Parts: sequence; C-alpha cells; structure tokens
Amino acid sequence: MDSDEDALLTEQIAYYRAHAGGYDRPYAEREELRELLATADDLPIVGDVLELACGTGQWTGALAARARSVTAVDVSDETPGIARARVVSPNVQFIQADLFTWRPPRRYDTVFFAFWLSHIPPSRLPDFWNTIAAALAPHGKAIFVDDGPAEAAREEVLVQQPIPAVQRRLDDGSPYRVVKVFHDAGELTDKLAALGWSADVRTVGGSFIVGTAEPPTDPG
Repeated sequence: MDSDEDALLTEQIAYYRAHAGGYDRPYAEREELRELLATADDLPIVGDVLELACGTGQWTGALAARARSVTAVDVSDETPGIARARVVSPNVQFIQADLFTWRPPRRYDTVFFAFWLSHIPPSRLPDFWNTIAAALAPHGKAIFVDDGPAEAAREEVLVQQPIPAVQRRLDDGSPYRVVKVFHDAGELTDKLAALGWSADVRTVGGSFIVGTAEPPTDPG
C-alpha cells in the first residue's frame, strides 16, 4: 500500500472528524445544494438500501422515506451521532466502519453514496466498484451524487500532487489535505464502461453529477 496515499486518507478522516460540527453548513448556505437534495425523489431508490459515507444524515432521511431499510455507514463516530439525531426511523441502522476495508455482510437493492466517490483515490476505484458490485442484489443499482468539475473553483486545489487533492481549513485555520477528484460525467461514464458497468451519469445544476449504474453480470 502506498504510504503517501495512506497518509492522505488518514488526514482526510481526521478532517471530517474535526469538521463534524460544520458539515451541514454548505447545505444551509447554498440553495443549489438544497435543490440537489430534492433530486432524491426522482432517483430509483428502492428496497433495502446501503448508504456509504452517510455523514450527518443529510441524505439518509430522504433514503429512508423511499426504502424498506437503510444501512448507513461512515468511518467517523462524530458525524453519525448527528445523523442519529436527525433521522429517527425504525428502518435505519447506522454502522461505523472504514469504507476502504469494510465489506457488506449482505446484498442490497440500492447502494447510494453522496459526495463520496470524489474522495476515493483513483488507484482504488476498481476495487471500490468491485465491492459495490458484490454488495448489489440481482437487478440492483448504484446511485451517486457528487461534485462535478465546476466545483473545483470553490476549492484550494493542490497542484503537482501524485493523488488529486484539495486543502481545506477548519474554522481555526488548521489545514487538512483531502482527496478530491472532480469527475466529469462523460469521462466517468467511460471509466465505468471499461469496468463493465452500464451507467448514466449526467450533470445537474451546472456543478454536480448524478449517476445511476448497473454492475457487470458477473461481478468477479
């Protein structure tokens, strides 16, 4: 395992743990994010849902309203605490786990992740999508929402880095590096096709991407 990559991911986890109290601020400040949340009503979310990187539960409630059950997973123990207070529903279960090592113990009709794909180093994408394929029940779908290339203008992008990354700061000014890959909708569709997935990825609101993907017939 690449030590630089491991160090960057450790720093990424530390940032989100320290930033838990400010995680919801962009949703309060940006109308386009609130509008993006409304797209959940138009997505094919059905059955038993696995939500990866649930954070503070901004999307979990919308999933729970559409699903038979939701299993929401996040590496931090700070953000799901906020999510549990936000989403009080008998069909939602929260799990703390490292998404790079955790393997789902069962299959799901829908695997959903919002603003998580962009935080995965490119070298780990094939393994990530293999894990998603193995987690999906027959005819299941992966559904995701993330930042598109236009959102890079809002970030302090670090240049000449072996792994795409941005620098973010806490309210006290403390800097943290975070993996950030601003996927283009067309290029991501092609990358998924190369991995055997059938995907529809589109740009929404000018700044975000929303995708629905079906795995290869044989995940192996």
